[in-house]
Amino acid sequence: MKVLYITGWCRSGSTMLGNVLAEVPGIVHVGELRFLWLNGVLGTGSNGRCGCGLGHRECPFWSEVLEEVRPRGTSLERHAAEVVAWQEAYRTRHTWRVLRDPPRDGWPDVLAAAYRAVARVSGARVIVDSSKFASDAALLASLPGVEGRYVHLIRDPRAVAWSWLRPKAYTGRRSALNSTWHWTGFNLAAEAVGRANRDRSLHMRYEALVRSPRAAVGAILDLLGHEGPNPVGADGTVELGGNHTVTGNPDRFGRGRTRIEEDRRWHAALPRPQRSATTLMALPLLHRYGYEKRA
Repeated sequence: MKVLYITGWCRSGSTMLGNVLAEVPGIVHVGELRFLWLNGVLGTGSNGRCGCGLGHRECPFWSEVLEEVRPRGTSLERHAAEVVAWQEAYRTRHTWRVLRDPPRDGWPDVLAAAYRAVARVSGARVIVDSSKFASDAALLASLPGVEGRYVHLIRDPRAVAWSWLRPKAYTGRRSALNSTWHWTGFNLAAEAVGRANRDRSLHMRYEALVRSPRAAVGAILDLLGHEGPNPVGADGTVELGGNHTVTGNPDRFGRGRTRIEEDRRWHAALPRPQRSATTLMALPLLHRYGYEKRA
């Protein structure tokens, strides 16, 4: 069983990328699996609906996965509360410690069991997890029966900051400084995972993905060693079917023929003060990732 884990910061195109990959036979995209118990069972997160439109506990796919992972004699609610508590030791800032010596609590076992259940229920050979927690990505190498692959997805921090200034249906607003602070931390943690798995990792800029989506998806399929038709047409469109994604961008509910294209509205819409602050805070990583100081 292979797990392709997408790392990086939010609003970088991971939901779109995962759903495109899910159109390849043998691949399933589960969205942000880490939030299944917080959002799907406890209902205290930002989004309790599966990509199919149902609540996670009503969704036939996730209800079966949750029941398979739940310990016998323990209610879903109690188990979910335990899982969320265990996850506290696996925040992004803990990535380096997890790479050295993962904490010995119940989260690694639950994560492995969830991947096994997803593989069985879906029949897929590759699971795409777009949770973007590098600390969880760091766990894959130690999970029995799991072969990890990693895509570090990066987007211009000014585009990300502009996106966070506009609340979406499933989550609120962040200031430009808050977004860029997280952008820096999540990307540095993703780099650490990539260095630990150099031959199984791929760095990909959002801008390259949307400008040449067929080539980008082909590169990921090569990384996976997965034979299957590239779902992206020469015209940059893809036919999106249904999915069972946890949380993620509302675009995950989209269906039908979809064009993959860059959202460039931030170039004109991001106010100058926020643009300057974001550029200054992200400056050490801008050049490393190939972004111009002036954008």
